[in-house]
Amino acid sequence: MSAYIVGVLVPLVFTLLLRNSKKEKKRGIPVDVGGEPGHALRNCRFTSLVSTSWEGISTLAELFEQSCKEHGDKYLLGTRQLISRETEVADNGRSFEKLHLGEYEWLTYGQAFETVCNFASGLAQLGHKKEERVAIFADTRAEWFVALQTEVTTVICGSKELKKLVDLSGQLDTVKHVICMDANIPSAVSSVEQSGRWKITSFADVQILGRENPVDADYPVSADVAVIMYTSGSTGLPKGVMMTHGNVLATVSAVMTIVPDLGSKDVYLAYLPLAHVLELVAENLIAGVGSAIGYGTPLTLTDTSSKIKKGTQGDASVLRPTVMASVPAILDRVRDGVHKKVNAKGGLSKKLFDLAYARRLSAINGSWFGAWGLEKLLWNLLVFSKVRAILGGRIRFILSGGAPLSADTQRFINICLGAPIGQGYALTETCAGGTFSEVDDTSVGRVGAPLPCSFIKLIDWPEGGYLTSDSPMPRGEIVIAGPNVTVGYFKNEEKTKEVYKVDDKGMRWFYTGDVGQVHADGCLEIIDRKKDIVKLQHGEYVSLGKVEAALIVSPYVDNIMMHADPFHSYCVALVVASQPAVEEWAAKQGIVYNDLCEKEETVKEVYASIVKAGKNARLDKFEIPAKIKLLSQPWTSEAGLVTAALKIKREAIRKACADDLARLYE
Repeated sequence: MSAYIVGVLVPLVFTLLLRNSKKEKKRGIPVDVGGEPGHALRNCRFTSLVSTSWEGISTLAELFEQSCKEHGDKYLLGTRQLISRETEVADNGRSFEKLHLGEYEWLTYGQAFETVCNFASGLAQLGHKKEERVAIFADTRAEWFVALQTEVTTVICGSKELKKLVDLSGQLDTVKHVICMDANIPSAVSSVEQSGRWKITSFADVQILGRENPVDADYPVSADVAVIMYTSGSTGLPKGVMMTHGNVLATVSAVMTIVPDLGSKDVYLAYLPLAHVLELVAENLIAGVGSAIGYGTPLTLTDTSSKIKKGTQGDASVLRPTVMASVPAILDRVRDGVHKKVNAKGGLSKKLFDLAYARRLSAINGSWFGAWGLEKLLWNLLVFSKVRAILGGRIRFILSGGAPLSADTQRFINICLGAPIGQGYALTETCAGGTFSEVDDTSVGRVGAPLPCSFIKLIDWPEGGYLTSDSPMPRGEIVIAGPNVTVGYFKNEEKTKEVYKVDDKGMRWFYTGDVGQVHADGCLEIIDRKKDIVKLQHGEYVSLGKVEAALIVSPYVDNIMMHADPFHSYCVALVVASQPAVEEWAAKQGIVYNDLCEKEETVKEVYASIVKAGKNARLDKFEIPAKIKLLSQPWTSEAGLVTAALKIKREAIRKACADDLARLYE
């Protein structure tokens, strides 16, 4: 037998033996719980639910104080210096704001604690009482009605938001104090202040007031409400979820057990809205373990982000973070941006990238014939190091949540960034606690085992055809229990009673409305949502969210919303075109750029790509839209069409595009 044949057979036999001998690792295991009958699981590494990972710590205030004392001289909060703000005018006449940002300027843990103490004392001196509420109103944190809904006495905002508040001043009867984060308080607010309705103070002045008049701390207890956080509003009017200190601390403690070796050497890039529970938990976790938090925005994230002045660096390049949280929409954009650059270069560069990607994909999928060892190092050096530089070159772990992450994007990030993605499943009502995939789990399309703070249970949903007795995997509606489950909705007892249930053992369960199935290793997969399922004219069920997640992988799709009318036998879709991809295709076809989305040939090209994505995802024919409307303008949170976490707002889009949907069914 030749050496060549031996060289081929030995790895093959070794791979087969390894696969046959390898036992599947258990991640979630059955647990006996009360409440409605179902298939219940807990994390296999913890016999009881985790409520705190720090001895003697039961509130976020205690955790913050302890961490500040332990890491006093280390960096905590970093903000980039604004060097200049410029306006650029494109060829089509549209103007764009461009920022020239400098290095990060830092507050240490000790300085941050002093600032917090001074600000808290300043609030007390202004007359703000412990039981009264404060609203934080800023671009990336909350919409204006949050201040209205929570009946706050104090509003903290930026100068831009302060101008908006003035227009609403007649409706904000409970507000007494307004604190402006910026030094330049707009002159337009003077009339409101002169009327005596509000006292307007700068953030810096409140700190000075507190430093000169310190007040002893009045600490909360675990059961006290830490924050009223509003749901995204993707399925209707946002609801205020009341989160206690104990709720947030439980999730923070549980996630800490998932992220490997998280500690004071890590640097976290914060750019998601703090009005989103994922970011709230992430930043409390980072502060709790002594890591540094550098702030950025989605529009200044990378060197090519829309608000970054050409020739200057984005947040990630300057900060060089090691960990970050993300939502699928951001990761999809990173993937699409890399593909665009690779395709634009073409030639040898593209061939090398495709080869490197295929070799590493083969290895990740378990083949010994893929790129391992020295070959892996070679591809990382020659090809993937350039991709990793987009996010600073040091990313070692990414948390993803807020929406389903496509398998294509997950694999792309694993390979090109060389970092595992911890994909989680949770809700605002469970304080971002639910399930989370572990660092050694290389599967895609799943959301992991229960976090140590949560019990996960599937219960039968006969109307949808999902039962816990289904084979080969139990299926049903997902309900979640644990110390992370919140106390209910603010001033909405009726809705609270509808979705929160206390069992005979005193355990509080939240009924999610999502449908899942449990794999043999105890990991959860989200397969449906009760509210997203529409029955077509001939009796077929279409899961809108599932189909959208499958079709958004098309390179021509920036966003998509499926629509199914039960009086018709087919579904349709509104598609926001990815302008760079569409323009690149048009240039190759010799088609002029004007009104590309209105051209029949463009619609045909995008539709063909969508059909291909649907077939690759093994969708049934009735699940693939029969017609599409191609839109050129993106859906934005400012227009009220997507949430702060970039999830679509179905009802808002249906109303805004009612005429387009009607024409698709003509």
